[in-house]
Amino acid sequence: MKAVVTGAAGFIGSQICERLIKEKFLVTGLDSFTGYYPKKTKQKNLLTLNKEKNFTFLEENILKVDLKKMLANTDYIFHFAAQTGVRSSWGRDFKSYADNNILGVQRLLEAVKENSRLKKIIFASSSSVYGDAKELPLKESTEANPVSPYGVTKLAAEKLFYLYGKSHKIPYVIMRFFTVYGPRQRPDMAFNIFISKMLAGEKLPVFAGGKSTRDFTYVEDIINCCLLAAKSSHTGEVFNAGGGNRINLLEVIKKLEKFTGKKARLNLARAQLGDVKDTWADISKAKRLLGYKPVFEIDFGLKKEVEWLMKEKEKTI
Repeated sequence: MKAVVTGAAGFIGSQICERLIKEKFLVTGLDSFTGYYPKKTKQKNLLTLNKEKNFTFLEENILKVDLKKMLANTDYIFHFAAQTGVRSSWGRDFKSYADNNILGVQRLLEAVKENSRLKKIIFASSSSVYGDAKELPLKESTEANPVSPYGVTKLAAEKLFYLYGKSHKIPYVIMRFFTVYGPRQRPDMAFNIFISKMLAGEKLPVFAGGKSTRDFTYVEDIINCCLLAAKSSHTGEVFNAGGGNRINLLEVIKKLEKFTGKKARLNLARAQLGDVKDTWADISKAKRLLGYKPVFEIDFGLKKEVEWLMKEKEKTI
């Protein structure tokens, strides 16, 4: 089986490539190394993959490459390439979000609309599409009202999948990721920031006074859910990919103090524009239709991310 993974050098993309290789797929990874965070960080994510004979990496931009030609002999596509970040999606930077998260999806769907070989596209969407919902946990049927431009672009991409799926019979599944964490987490994400600053003895920026809650999902659970969706007979579906539990940020920081052996110094601040107050995934649909079951507890995942970041810091000394 042949698979193409866009955003292959990223936090989640690189790890799903490694999993696909283990499952005997021939994998082509695509990444344009956008400047949202350092290229060298993404290059590190590829170190293991570049040693694999069944992995081919292409430094290409989905907005420019001939996608129809590149995807002609592909069985599965994992579309993880995106412009990420909720807070930076406001203002003049929005063009990058529109180009990568909407136009990029439209180009991908145009390229495969006549591809009879394609078995499934797995699209990485986000819990950001829900916004501040009135009821928790969030179901796939919950009305989507994003409160950030980033969330708007992800919802627009979902609508494009629905449109092309209905009009051209493209097989796809939309996965709404809930705050993914673990080794290789992006440097702009909360746990990476918290751990790095705790190890350096610096203050932690804690927004919303630390009172917001999130459904944090360990990266291996996300990968398991995506592969279950890819191998399933279901198409045209939306699934929450979450941990199924939520936790307060201040509770997370207490756990990080234990795993780092460092006392956290907090800089409490107001909520940032575009941040939602709470997330919590209802994963009953994924459990019922895919057989999905998250298995990694928050303590396990936090400890793994701390260990990874401590090793990374040691390399720079």
